[in-house]
Amino acid sequence: MATNSPNLISLPSARPETGISYTANDSQIASAICQAQENLLRQQRPDGHWCGELFVDSTLCSDYVLYLHWLGEVDRDLQERCTQHILQRQLPDGGWNIYFGGPSEINASVKAYFALKLAGYSADLPFMREARANILRLGGVPRVNTFSKLYLALMGQFPWKYLPTIPVEMILLPTWAPFHIYKMSSWSRAMLVPLAIINHFKPTRELPGEKQLHELYPLGTEHKDFRLPRDERTFTWRNLFLRGDDALKMLHRIPWKPFRRLALEEAERWMMERIGDGSDGLATVYPAMLNALIALHALGYPNSHPALAKAKKDFEGLFVNDPEDFRIQPCLSPVWDTAINIIALAESGLPAEHPSLQKAAAWLSNKEVRIRGDWAKNNPHPEASGWAFEYNNVYYPDTDDTAMVLMALRLVHPKDKKGYENLFQRALAWQLNFQCRDGGWAAFDKDVIDGWLENMPFADHNAILDPTCSDLTARTLELFGYINFNRHDASVESAIRYLIATQEDDGSWYGRWGVNYIYGTWQVLRGLRAIGQDMTQDWILRGRDWLESCQNDDGGWGETCATYDDPSAKGKGESTASQTSWAIMGICACGDLNRSTVQRGLRYLLSTQQADGSWNEPQITGTGFPGVFYLKYDMYRQNFPLLALATYVNYRRGLGHPPSFFRCN
Repeated sequence: MATNSPNLISLPSARPETGISYTANDSQIASAICQAQENLLRQQRPDGHWCGELFVDSTLCSDYVLYLHWLGEVDRDLQERCTQHILQRQLPDGGWNIYFGGPSEINASVKAYFALKLAGYSADLPFMREARANILRLGGVPRVNTFSKLYLALMGQFPWKYLPTIPVEMILLPTWAPFHIYKMSSWSRAMLVPLAIINHFKPTRELPGEKQLHELYPLGTEHKDFRLPRDERTFTWRNLFLRGDDALKMLHRIPWKPFRRLALEEAERWMMERIGDGSDGLATVYPAMLNALIALHALGYPNSHPALAKAKKDFEGLFVNDPEDFRIQPCLSPVWDTAINIIALAESGLPAEHPSLQKAAAWLSNKEVRIRGDWAKNNPHPEASGWAFEYNNVYYPDTDDTAMVLMALRLVHPKDKKGYENLFQRALAWQLNFQCRDGGWAAFDKDVIDGWLENMPFADHNAILDPTCSDLTARTLELFGYINFNRHDASVESAIRYLIATQEDDGSWYGRWGVNYIYGTWQVLRGLRAIGQDMTQDWILRGRDWLESCQNDDGGWGETCATYDDPSAKGKGESTASQTSWAIMGICACGDLNRSTVQRGLRYLLSTQQADGSWNEPQITGTGFPGVFYLKYDMYRQNFPLLALATYVNYRRGLGHPPSFFRCN
């Protein structure tokens, strides 16, 4: 049992103290903490890091089947494994969804149907007829987003002339221009540069009649205008962009394109630089990596070319070769998982000198990014630092991972104190300089928040910007609070004003990177407590009260991805371990640990812990692109419950959070 392990130190507050009334069973909490600790330590890699799987919807396997057929190099065994993955996820109504328990979604359904047809499944099979009927009810091919239409165009299933033009010349625009590629979010930039190359070549594959998608057009494909609809009002940004797209299409028909060759060369150079050494693929994320593979083939790179071979190997690194269910991950999460696990283990009682924490901290310190990547175009900060989400992604460190890594490193006693201090101060300065003009923090870039860009024709993937958000802002404040950062500094005061301004009318906060309002509200309350705010202020207690209003009858909390499309669904959903943990920590941050909501939440966690120390959680509680793409972090069901139990016990002892080895003086 965990309690007999010499390497595990349970919290001293695990047993009741004289004079303190505990509602939850403290010996049970102590046992749960030890089991959860052991569960995490069993999964630590030999070099010290953790990396849980990221689970997503069926679209990744669907897109990959399409790519294999576009390439003309179909691995039949791999295709069969992909189609089985797709078939296992078909819903009773015939469609496919993009999150656990969600309704059929048009993009996922069209892609799945097309992948199955390409793989040889007859359109007359019962499950294919059901899929087709569902897709037509949802509006058919005309209703899918621009990126899905572009993939269909590659296979001759959507007219290129109705796709928004992605002019490759955009890469030549200077940073002083009203628009340039660094005005877009990093993930949009990484997807669109290879797509601009593809848009130039339009490398279309012809399909035999039995594999085409004519039946998914409700009104047929002949004599149909598939142009994007215009706004009813004449003078809008959307209409302006659409008229601009018409002009670009006219120019595209003119043979003389004076800057096209230069633009193609620059786009190729830009892309090659970012798939080279230091990166495990373009932006190390599935859509950009797949687009890069297509673009390299369109440019004429042979399979034997080292760049194409590396891009292919990096892409295959996302495969999960489970014999029961082949899967593709959107990216890998080692830095994020390792940082959260260090925090959960240290706050739950592992000593700062523990070998597992020492090894994990050393691994993280070696992952610091030391080159000035894309972020430097909008941020003049002179010294590179920060951490990326993945193993190697030097062009795209982000503020979320950097804040979490620094919160983790502060809890581990460094062997090389001077070296760690230099690293810590360097990364802290980098993080601070990403505060945007509205007082908040975004993920990858500074001030990429110009809302008019959301009206661009190819921006319907809901991710053209890198908006500031309450969860990242509050996490940065949480870090500042733990290291004795000046609470009266202008950056802190500006961030608090931002959080006040972004609070919803019901007291909650929107969660950009986790589902959803439970995530955002927890992180804001935790950040405000850390930075020393009076947690009895009315506006803060409204956040606590909102969390309490969402508690389920079983004592847990849950919320689904549906809230990104329908805010009236906020706080509603089947209880999950991660969201229950967030809610408990949010309420605890406001004091009064004897509140019935806290005690019921603790009992929910204690009663649902599994024998191996983890919790079961099939639901998705992570956010990629709101309304478009979601992901389930397998580690969330394992580390956040441990952190919630530790937070409760530490607060009960009056200890707050463990002291930091790094502080701002």
